[in-house]
Amino acid sequence: MTRRIVTRDGTGLHVRESGPVSAPVTVVLAHGWTLDERCWAPVSDRLVSGHGNLPRVVRYDHRAHGRSDDTPSSSMTLEQLADDLAEVIAQAAPSGPLVLAGHSMGGMTVMTLAQRHPELIAERVRGVALVATASGGLGGAATLGLHGRPAQAFLAGKQRVESSPRWTERRELTSHPLLMRPGMRAMLLGRRPGPQALRLTCESIAGCRPTTVSGFTPTLTTHERDAALAAFADMPVEVMVGSRDRLTPPRLTHRIRQHLPRSSMTIFPDAGHMLPVERVGGVATRIAALARQAAAAPSERPADAL
Repeated sequence: MTRRIVTRDGTGLHVRESGPVSAPVTVVLAHGWTLDERCWAPVSDRLVSGHGNLPRVVRYDHRAHGRSDDTPSSSMTLEQLADDLAEVIAQAAPSGPLVLAGHSMGGMTVMTLAQRHPELIAERVRGVALVATASGGLGGAATLGLHGRPAQAFLAGKQRVESSPRWTERRELTSHPLLMRPGMRAMLLGRRPGPQALRLTCESIAGCRPTTVSGFTPTLTTHERDAALAAFADMPVEVMVGSRDRLTPPRLTHRIRQHLPRSSMTIFPDAGHMLPVERVGGVATRIAALARQAAAAPSERPADAL
């Protein structure tokens, strides 16, 4: 089932729900930058096709992504995405325990949610999956890791492109996703990606608005939320990364685990940044385990834990 949720500032968000409404736990899936909720579809299908007490799954398109409304660049921030996530939960999953799973920018959104809505985390969240993401250290992302004069030249060219009408007035990066395959394989995917992983990655990014790419860059490069991880210290946390992830490499996953030493960490050999489509079974199994633990946990936390 799909629905449209309108946020307080009037932005419409595309939301997809699956699994039984009576399920004891709701899993909320937040996608990454330039992607959309389709990239969580393989994992979602696994979660709701298992046995026993299935979780209900809610996944959605961030503002300015997928089928959600566009938004001014001033609203392209992790803070706004965290507030949107809080509204998605309030309208699509207003009661019951939650498991939150965020891929890439979606994981950063979950961290920012803990910072801006700590009461929601304390009262309802029973597990978190941080998938190919980072708590900080992305300052070089704006220059693709370049430094010195090459970085200056890259930024100058990038600024010219992003201010041109050919960039600002286009509704999608390209209408030919197949043309993106070589670049996406090199940048986002690991060794020997399957056809579904390649297709979903290219189709979602091809349909992304160019202004979404440039508009969210500043908030990602200034993202530093090690301290926000403390909100997850007393709950089950799964941290996952691909050994060939070039955007949020394993060293950034180790950084998360330093702040969450009780978390479980998985490094998927030969996988890249797109774990929700590259390692569907492994990601789904770990999120399902969080949902089972959440279903078995007490419905309310002790008062001294709030």
